Order: sequence, then structure tokens, then C-alpha cells
Amino acid sequence: MKFKIIILVSGYFMILAGCSSGPIKESSASGQEYKSLTAKFEQQVSINYLLYLPKNYSDKDKFPLMMFLHGSGERGNNLELVKKHGPPKLIDQGKDFPFIIISPQCPSGIRWKTNSLIALLDEIIKNYNVDENRIYITGLSMGGNGTWKLANEIPKRIAAVMPVCGWGDPWTICEIGDLPVWAFHGAKDNVVPVQRSKELVDALKSCNGNARLTIYPDAYHDSWTQTYDNQEVYDWLLKQTKDQRKKLNSAPF
Repeated sequence: MKFKIIILVSGYFMILAGCSSGPIKESSASGQEYKSLTAKFEQQVSINYLLYLPKNYSDKDKFPLMMFLHGSGERGNNLELVKKHGPPKLIDQGKDFPFIIISPQCPSGIRWKTNSLIALLDEIIKNYNVDENRIYITGLSMGGNGTWKLANEIPKRIAAVMPVCGWGDPWTICEIGDLPVWAFHGAKDNVVPVQRSKELVDALKSCNGNARLTIYPDAYHDSWTQTYDNQEVYDWLLKQTKDQRKKLNSAPF
């Protein structure tokens, strides 16, 4: 029996800006004063999402969590659109997953904002039995970009990411450290060129990152259907844990 919930969540996302308060120096020669600010910034966020719980979900056990980020064509305020591709589509067709799966919907006219996604992640962890050692992010196209952005922002909170035909910032990507990445792209993609995934994976390899890239030689922009239809990708995700990374980092050379 499938169990799906559609909920609206509102929360607060807090960030810390600056490093100290008051003047650092009295003034410069031009009369401009040196200042610094420490403050808390509060922002209210709102996001609609689909929630899937495994058939064997219970309050006694911890379950891995997957966040799926859709592409630009599924934006809006109709959650039925989110079921068009990826895990939500497969769930709607009757597939069972061993993950708690959250599939948020990006509002029209914007791209994924990491503040609302992190707030949603916090909300699910607070209210459900999530194994925080096994949190995974995946997404396609615009959602692939959102996956790379979350990897950059919260690499220590997640166990692995799986961006599909996405793009990101190769100048900052090494900040994700040894976070496991399995990226996918179509060689003939004329919407997001395959080079956008190549440059990110190559950048990670140059700084000893843990990244791999699968290129489908005959695929265009739709590289997600065969990716999410492949059981191997879910088996790979389940093998990735934050504890595993800690053990590798602490192993003697």
C-alpha cells in the first residue's frame, strides 16, 4: 500500500553574517571607517512537497532519506506536476522504495533556493524517523543544479548526491570535499551541454574528490528516465554513509 502525504511547511532559516561588531580601526586616510557586523538573519519560507514513507515505516527504526528535485517544467503550485519524472513518477506507478522520499515543488519563475530546501530537510528530520547518516540528494536538469548547490552548501549533512543533467560552479565545487557524487548526462544534450557535468567532475577529481560521471552516448536532455529506472543507482546510494566517509578520513596511511 502506497502512503503519500502532501503538506505545506513554513519555517525559519537562520544564517550568521559577519564576524564581529564595532570598528576595527578608527578610520582610513580617506575618512572611510572600517566596520564589521555580527547579526542573525531570519527568513520565513514556504514550500509544497510530496512525502513518501516506505511500506515498513515505523517509529521504532531509522530510515534513509532521499530528496528529489524536479526540473524547470514542473514548477508551480500543482503537485501533480512533480509526479511527471523520477521517483515520484515511479511511486505513482506502484514502485516501493526503502527511502523516505521528499519531493518539493519549486515555485514558478525561480530556481531552487537552498534556504527553503534546508528548512524542509530540518522539518522532516524533526518529525520523522530519519537516519541522518544516510541522507541523499538527487535531481534532474534544474534539479541537478539544485543538487550541486546543496552539495556545496551542506556537504557534511548528506551522505551522497546524484545530479542528473545538471550544472554548477566549478570554482567552488571542491568545497564539498569527499562527498560521494555520481553524476549522469546525455552526450547529445542540447539544453544543458554534457560539458557542464564534465567540468564539475573533472574539478572534483583534481582536488581528490569522490566523483564519477556516467554519459549516455545516445541520450539528449532526457538522461533521467534510464537513470531513475536503474536499480543500481538506488543500491549505490544505500551503500553511502557519512560514517563511512569518517572512517576513510581517519584511516592511517
